[in-house]
Amino acid sequence: MKPLSRPSRTPSKFSNSCGFLFVACLFLSGVSNAAPYITLSKKTGPPTSQILVSGRGFEPNVGVDIYFDTKDEALIVTDAKGEFRNARAYAPRSARPGQHWVTALERNNDKGAQKPFLVQTNWRNFRFSPAREGANPYENVLDPHTIDGLVVRWTYDTKNSFTWGSPDVVDGTAYVSTGFGLFALDAKTGVLRWKFPMPGSDLLTSNPAIANGMVYVGTQDLGVYAIDTETGKLVWKSNCDGAFCEVSGAPAVVNGVVYFDNASQDREHDGLYAVDAKTGKGLWFFNPNCQFCPSSSSPAVANGVVYFGGGDYQIYAIDARTGTKLWSYATNFYVESSAAVANGVVYIGSDDKNLYALNASTGNKLWSYATGGQIDSSPAVANGVVYITSYDQSLYALNAYTGALVWSYPIGAYYLSNASVANGVVYVGTGDLQPPSGGVYAFNAATGALLWSYAASSYVFPDPTIVNGMVYFDTYQDGIIYGFALADKADAEQEAVSGRPEFKALRPDLRLKLSRNPNTVRR
Repeated sequence: MKPLSRPSRTPSKFSNSCGFLFVACLFLSGVSNAAPYITLSKKTGPPTSQILVSGRGFEPNVGVDIYFDTKDEALIVTDAKGEFRNARAYAPRSARPGQHWVTALERNNDKGAQKPFLVQTNWRNFRFSPAREGANPYENVLDPHTIDGLVVRWTYDTKNSFTWGSPDVVDGTAYVSTGFGLFALDAKTGVLRWKFPMPGSDLLTSNPAIANGMVYVGTQDLGVYAIDTETGKLVWKSNCDGAFCEVSGAPAVVNGVVYFDNASQDREHDGLYAVDAKTGKGLWFFNPNCQFCPSSSSPAVANGVVYFGGGDYQIYAIDARTGTKLWSYATNFYVESSAAVANGVVYIGSDDKNLYALNASTGNKLWSYATGGQIDSSPAVANGVVYITSYDQSLYALNAYTGALVWSYPIGAYYLSNASVANGVVYVGTGDLQPPSGGVYAFNAATGALLWSYAASSYVFPDPTIVNGMVYFDTYQDGIIYGFALADKADAEQEAVSGRPEFKALRPDLRLKLSRNPNTVRR
């Protein structure tokens, strides 16, 4: 077998009828003369995504190069049927949001096939993921060098007096929770796709979570709603076993289970709930059994454990499958902060003015850092640094391993949102009481230098969201949703997406080693 060469062909000396029989024999022996065709294991994903490529209709026993855009990423040999399976390609870290192309091309000619792959850096949950790190690791458009080119791309007036939730942006749609309804907007234009109005006197009170084709969001007294992402229709609601159920922390959705905390001041029914994500059926309930347990802490889920803070001054770790308490850690005041879990460490603030770093497995304290004010905010963790805001009106950057101060910035606003981090930039929303005002600040994540700011119409209390080279936030008091992007010229340069490459323009990487084709039978 010559894996990198096309099989030789001897000119036929048979009659037309014999030639027909020869072609028929080839067909019956499994050799396909159809046009090459490929399938991808996924059609969309963030930069660094692994994509498994399978193909058919190629020449038998030939080398096929797999390209992402124009980069040759794998070389695989077809089997006797001209097929291959699960060749591995990767969307590079530098792949900008938008449509890209995966190509499978026979090495010695221009016979091949292509499929599009959509690069997106979705932000599905409060604080980005169920682990609540507060950082988008895939952002590659906005950085310390481009951030000053941000301008308002669009605004949307919800005509509500307040908003509760930071926008979640998934597959081109921004989902925003306000007191009287959930809004789904086109993420690039701000055009309304649908609105889910709250029935009766109930209010939405939490950030949304997007999973399984549904938006999960907490309410003031009816628990959690599950709403279809495409239609905006209610699928189910779960109400804490029929009790008054106030969910001010964002739900977390992991492995088909929704976790949320009831903070209704009902000793019998306050605590952590787990329900089926498809039906809302209750799975288990953990009750701290304390006199005054309400908290706005959103449960964080990582490695099969749920972490959350309580009004009883405790930080809890609960087995995500059974609801059994694994450990708890006592602080000196309420814990309204949501935990961020990264690298085996739980980072969480307390109203006792401290940020705590706890071993995620045991609950043992690794370190704590005291600020000059209560810490209701939730930490962000990125590149070995923890970012936290405090009621002393400052933003802190701490070494994630030791708790040592890296830098701090005295923003000076009365209200500070949680910090959000993406691609070397830290974003913080602000608000002041007199006169009512607010805005957003962007800092260099490494040095704390102020890079950019914007004065908004009201408090920016929910934290900013960074997705696909855009920044989203909303104002608490007047319910305006903002979408920011780079100015038109810079935007065009930064978001330039690869065109469909021509076969003849692709150049194989002769240094690539052969990937094993699972279809090939070794004798």
